[in-house]
Amino acid sequence: MIMDSTWEDFVGLPADPPSKRDICDKCKRPSNVCWCPYLPSEPLSPVSRVVLLQHPAEEKRCLRTAPMLSLGLSPGRCLIYKGKKFPQQRHDGLLEILSDPHSVLLYPSRAATTLDDLLLTSKPTNLVIIDGTWPQAKTIYNNSPILHSMKQVKLVLGVTSEYVIRSQPTDGCLSTLETAAEALALVERSAAYKAVLLQPLRALCDFQLTHGAVTHQSKEFRIKNETYPKLIGKRLEKLLRSTES
Repeated sequence: MIMDSTWEDFVGLPADPPSKRDICDKCKRPSNVCWCPYLPSEPLSPVSRVVLLQHPAEEKRCLRTAPMLSLGLSPGRCLIYKGKKFPQQRHDGLLEILSDPHSVLLYPSRAATTLDDLLLTSKPTNLVIIDGTWPQAKTIYNNSPILHSMKQVKLVLGVTSEYVIRSQPTDGCLSTLETAAEALALVERSAAYKAVLLQPLRALCDFQLTHGAVTHQSKEFRIKNETYPKLIGKRLEKLLRSTES
């Protein structure tokens, strides 16, 4: 019997599908670029909690920093709520957090005071951070009236983001993890929070750069040095003007 030529192509193919890369159960990254060994040996337990209001699109990003924060802090010290406006009925306990006079929103609005100035008179119980891109954060803020009535604080540090594998709008913009680490270092009066919590981020950037990623300058830097390849929108132009004033 002569075998049909169509079936001859399948002779010799393995019966089982090719094996997939090993994935870390904790960080969900491929094992060869897992950053879990760089987490603190014992999760940190700050007095103040970090509360993330996370845009749904952020969860789909493969290079994000919120998991590093969640795993770097002890259970209950980092709470994550997901949505495009807050609070909603499914956000158990969030209304009480946002209504607490000892909660502060880390958001650079015109009404925001510096976190250093706030700490002269009080210590916040909850540090609320919007987790998403800057346009997403602004949308969440505009869609969530309760956030407007919260104490709003900003970080004035003069530092550049170490998250060099992603572009930031301006030189002073930080990732979610960096924002939380800087704030906790101030609130808890311990530089160890920044040193320890940022280790996984540094490891991630090193992994990516080793595997072909390139260092990203902020959009502000590239625009000022005439190396930004696109026309900027009115929103970014307004943001850049505000940083110069």
